[in-house]
Amino acid sequence: MNAHRARGRAPALAGGAIVVLVLAAAAFAPLLSPFSLAHRDDAALLTGPSPTHPLGTDEDGADVLTQLLHGARVAAGVGVLTVAVSLLLGLSAGLLAGYAGGWVDELLMRLTEVLLSFPGILLAILIIFVTQEPSIASVVVALSATGWAGYARLVRGQTLLVKEQEFVAAARCLGAGPIRIALRHILPNVLAPVIVQATFGVATAILAEASLSFLGLGPQGTPSWGAMLEQGAALFVKSPTLALAPGLAIVVTVMGVNLLGDALRDRLDPHAQR
Repeated sequence: MNAHRARGRAPALAGGAIVVLVLAAAAFAPLLSPFSLAHRDDAALLTGPSPTHPLGTDEDGADVLTQLLHGARVAAGVGVLTVAVSLLLGLSAGLLAGYAGGWVDELLMRLTEVLLSFPGILLAILIIFVTQEPSIASVVVALSATGWAGYARLVRGQTLLVKEQEFVAAARCLGAGPIRIALRHILPNVLAPVIVQATFGVATAILAEASLSFLGLGPQGTPSWGAMLEQGAALFVKSPTLALAPGLAIVVTVMGVNLLGDALRDRLDPHAQR
């Protein structure tokens, strides 16, 4: 039994360790980086790994490890901020739809269905292309424009179940208003599955940001893993590390977040346990 539990904890510990390392790299990138972002080594253009440059350099002589560490800031920032904005909007819309019901519920759910039926990455590309301002803020807004819909539908379904419970009816009989009931009695009881979905949402946002940056629509003026991958793909034959480093960073980070999400699902959502 103990061995089985240990094996069950191993993926969660691995995922948590990866997430902590990525967050640490993002937080302390300037301290961990061997060079500054402005540094260029004119004597080492597009070189492979070496003692001076552990992951090599790009075609401008910039240190790949330095860019990789600073790219973690973009990935973590976009992932966390996108989920935070989407979660705030989704929780508000879902609680309102589930508790109010009627035409409010109908209107909000039809809106979420429209957004969920539209490919989120395409809408994000459209928003960034129209605004002509590819920055971290615009990427977060573009990804949150559709990201909130999934949370809204989940919260609405959970709210419909919880609001019929006896403790909600008791609070209503004691004179509690709709806002107090929604925030004090319903919200805490619908958070478990929402937290699980939010964890997976971080991984989705990281992949979406990398895709946008690969297409040249990501944040400008700062390194990002997607932009590094695009540069590395064009120069793969000359310097494979230039593409492999950001590619592995994306894969490992997304895997770590998903492993952590699986562990949270098994812990917080008993209906989803295998």
